[in-house]
Amino acid sequence: MNKLKLLFAIVLCAMPSLVAAQNATTPYSMYGYGILGDRATSMQRQMGGVGVAMNSGRQINVINPASYAAIDSLTFLFDMGADVCMLWSQEGSAREHAVGGGLDYVTMQFPLSKYMGGSIGLLPYSSVGYAFGNDIAHGTMENQGSGGINEAYIGLAGTFAGFSLGVNVSYDFGNIVNDVFANPTSGSTKFEHVMKVRDWNIVIGAQYTYKMNSRNRMVFGVTYSPKKTLLGRTWATIQEMTQESLPTTVGEMKLKDKYYTPNTIAAGVSYTHERASRFSVELDYSWQGWKDCLYSPLYSSTDNNVVVFEGMNFNNRQRVSAGVEYMPRIRGNYGQRMTYRAGAYYTQDYLKINGNGVREFGVTAGVGFPTPEGKTIVNLGLEWKMRQAHPVSLIKENYFNICLGVNFNEVWFFKRKIR
Repeated sequence: MNKLKLLFAIVLCAMPSLVAAQNATTPYSMYGYGILGDRATSMQRQMGGVGVAMNSGRQINVINPASYAAIDSLTFLFDMGADVCMLWSQEGSAREHAVGGGLDYVTMQFPLSKYMGGSIGLLPYSSVGYAFGNDIAHGTMENQGSGGINEAYIGLAGTFAGFSLGVNVSYDFGNIVNDVFANPTSGSTKFEHVMKVRDWNIVIGAQYTYKMNSRNRMVFGVTYSPKKTLLGRTWATIQEMTQESLPTTVGEMKLKDKYYTPNTIAAGVSYTHERASRFSVELDYSWQGWKDCLYSPLYSSTDNNVVVFEGMNFNNRQRVSAGVEYMPRIRGNYGQRMTYRAGAYYTQDYLKINGNGVREFGVTAGVGFPTPEGKTIVNLGLEWKMRQAHPVSLIKENYFNICLGVNFNEVWFFKRKIR
């Protein structure tokens, strides 16, 4: 119980840092809701972000809540991750380098009975972060953005005869702030658009485990999240950047029925061989129907009805990911008990910028280092990805990410016999 109180204290202390750290470092994040996350832990990112058909019970898998039922009835899992992001971007002959990062996620998983498991945690849904400027007539203009949407979720899953069914219900919250500073010769003016999200969401997952024999098994998984309107409000202000000036609200409206998140469907299949060694491979595909999601413009309240923040049209988002994991010897020496992982993914993003889509390619690798007692794992991973618009390339971005996760695996529910 003391350990449980300690971990809850760690989570409460980490939550403000997590909410503040979810900032991307890319001008692409100024569009829509920013850069979307995929609910992957550090271990899953090392395998290309797979997880729809993963249910090892040794690692927390928020991608498919049906996996919670695979946890051992005596085990408690706690996972938290952080990353460092290095970006090299190029637009024409202009080049830029930036560094970001911070705490990424905090999750817990615990048994509820022999056939049921649960999970709670905090994850990024989207992140926004950029700063750039350009020349305009008689002055300059600077663009800045920050914030994002976070998911505080609770999940539940049960299993029977090889089938598992689970659900995550999340409270989605966060502010997305987009600022434009116009600096003509007559003085500086700040235009600010804010989107404040206070919403809920649901993800339903299912898995079926087919045991080919005592050493080999396959898992088939699916997840679904329904299209729904966002809740919250959005507004825009204008402010002359002088000491006496205060911001003036020039437009405001509720998000309901004017902004939506999409139908999301994902499917995956995995194969695991486990005897003296352990080998796993997984392939996932996900689809999000962003084309049908309304993202309305916000108009000013002035007489000339000037658009303060434009609406957007999106593309459907598709992602294909694959990953492998290998442990040379389950009961070998330390080097043999290390877990080696690799993966790759391709994403057609939801952003549509001046008629151009946005694509991402990435390759990943990592190692899981067991602690001396063998259950807690330190996951260290590397990721390279390239993001670029198509058919006009706009800004080409290359990322090198270092991600670190610690997966605590504790036997907390074992009742010792009194002699």
